[in-house]
Amino acid sequence: MTSKIAILAGDGIGPEIIAAAEKVIECLRQDFAFAAELEPAAIGGAGYDQHGQPLPEQTLDICKQADAILFGAIGGPQYDGLAGELRPEKGLLNLRSSLSLFSNLRPAILYPQLASASSLKSELVAGLDIMIVRELTGGIYFGGPRGIREREDGSREGFNTMVYAEHEIERIARSAFDIARLRNRGLCSVDKANVLEVSELWREVVDRVAEDYADVTVSHLYVDNAAMQLVRAPRQFDVIVTGNLFGDILSDTAAMLTGSIGMLPSASLDENGKGMFEPVHGSAPDIAGNNLANPLATILSLAMMLRYSLQQPQLAELIEAAVGAVLDQGLRTADIAAGASSVGTREMGDAVVAAIRAAGGR
Repeated sequence: MTSKIAILAGDGIGPEIIAAAEKVIECLRQDFAFAAELEPAAIGGAGYDQHGQPLPEQTLDICKQADAILFGAIGGPQYDGLAGELRPEKGLLNLRSSLSLFSNLRPAILYPQLASASSLKSELVAGLDIMIVRELTGGIYFGGPRGIREREDGSREGFNTMVYAEHEIERIARSAFDIARLRNRGLCSVDKANVLEVSELWREVVDRVAEDYADVTVSHLYVDNAAMQLVRAPRQFDVIVTGNLFGDILSDTAAMLTGSIGMLPSASLDENGKGMFEPVHGSAPDIAGNNLANPLATILSLAMMLRYSLQQPQLAELIEAAVGAVLDQGLRTADIAAGASSVGTREMGDAVVAAIRAAGGR
C-alpha cells in the first residue's frame, strides 16, 4: 500500500531540513521497498507569498487527503507587519485545528553522545527520556473572546480567554495515559489549579480518567513547580500531560536539557492516529540558506511518522539507529558541535542515509 505524505517545507530553514528528510525517504523507497507518494504544498509565509493566505485551501485539501504530513518550519521577520490572520503562525494553528490534531507528542531524549552539550550537569540528565503530551487545539491559543480594546480612560488592554471543555481534557488525558502504558507507567499532570478554574476542571477530569488506568501512577504539579523540577531533577518524569500554553513552554524547557532543540522531533495526532510531524525548533531565518541547520530533528520526526501514522516501526527504528550511528562517528552540526568542527545540513542528511544503507547491508 502506498502512503500519501504531504510535504510542507514552509519558511526559513524549512526547505533545507525537509530536503534532508526527503533524501531519507528516497533511501527507504529504493533500498527498503517503502511505498510513498509525496505531494508538496505551501504554508506559512510561503503560503502567503504564493496564495495570499498562510493556509491556502489547496494546502488544506492536500493535507486532508494525505495519510501523514511532514512539516518544516514557518515564519520570518518579513511577515511581522502582517495582520494577525495573515501571519505565518496562523496557518499552522489553523491547520492543527482543521485536522483536529489535538495530541502533541514532544519527546525530550538525551543522546548519550551529546551529554556534554546539555545545559545541565551530565549526572542530572544522563539517560533522560521524557514524553510531553501537550493538548494542541484548545486553551488560550484558541479561546474567545480575544483582542485588543480601548478602556474607558482611553488606554488599551489586550485580552485572551483560556477555556477547556470537559471532553477536550478527557481525550488528551486518555492519549497520555495510553502512552504512559507503553513506557514506564508514570504520568504527571501539570496545571495551575490553585488559581485557575480551568485548571480545577482539568485536574478533576484527569483524576476521573485515572480510574480507568489503575496500572499508571498519577501525580499533579503546578506549572511553576513543574518548570523548576525540570531543571532540578528532570529524570523524575516519564510522561507529562498538560494544556496548550503550559505545554508550549515546558516542552521548550525540556528541549534544552537534551543539548539542542535541533535534535527534537514532535508528532501531532488526531483520534485515529493520523498526524503531522515536525521538528520542535523554529524557522531560524538568521541561518536560512547557509547549510547550517541541524536536520536531525526533522529526520527523527520522519521516524515518528513511520511509527505512529504509517505503521512502519522497523523503518522508524532503522532511522533512529542511523542518527545514533552518525553521532557515534563524531558528526555534528554547528548547534551541537560545542566548539568542535561541524558539518552542514546536506552533509548530515547524507551521513544518515549512508548509515541507513550500511545497516541494511547495501
